[in-house]
Amino acid sequence: MTRDAPDRRRARTPVPARLDVMEGFFELLRTNPITALIAATEVGFWILLGAGLLVRYLFKWRRVSTVLLISTPLLDVALLIATVFDLGRGGTATAAHGLGAAYLGFSVAFGHSVIRWADERVAHRFAGGPPPTKPPGRNDPGRLAYEWREWRKCLLAWAIACGTMLLLVFVVGSPDRTEALWYWMSRLTTVLLIWLAVGPIWALFTPADKSEKSEEPSIEVR
Repeated sequence: MTRDAPDRRRARTPVPARLDVMEGFFELLRTNPITALIAATEVGFWILLGAGLLVRYLFKWRRVSTVLLISTPLLDVALLIATVFDLGRGGTATAAHGLGAAYLGFSVAFGHSVIRWADERVAHRFAGGPPPTKPPGRNDPGRLAYEWREWRKCLLAWAIACGTMLLLVFVVGSPDRTEALWYWMSRLTTVLLIWLAVGPIWALFTPADKSEKSEEPSIEVR
């Protein structure tokens, strides 16, 4: 009984399986470098964001924090250069290139909002800052303006992503090698229109529910 126990414990350790996973991961990096670069860019963004907030509120190094947070767009520039270089040397556009352009547009359009969102919560939690701002409710008078503002960010992201893909189409110069990019542009256009419908247009034509508004007692001024 005691001799069999170590054998059973060794059988539970799937070392070959873990090696296969690592080999598959490195194979993905080799065969899909743009996908790997997108993942690295996303990880790098959160590392810079976390490091910037850490040195700002823990060490009080505001200048260093500002430099780290301002450096986040450099990751987008690196992604754009790598994508153009990859296609410029004769590659065929794939879904990964479209995803890279979409990520670039999202990062530029929404990156500042994400940084502000994280900064408000870290400041409130660790530096005694005010409570984080919340989006206006359905009955809030500022709801419509908020929806239009968020949709304009989506419009900017769409413009940057589609503009980047048109640049890649020009660089490749062959319609047969850029079908994936045109498909991505149509998908992003669909997202833009859906956001318009369920965001500002919905807020514009959906009346506020007066029953949910809290009635304040009237004060008579004499």
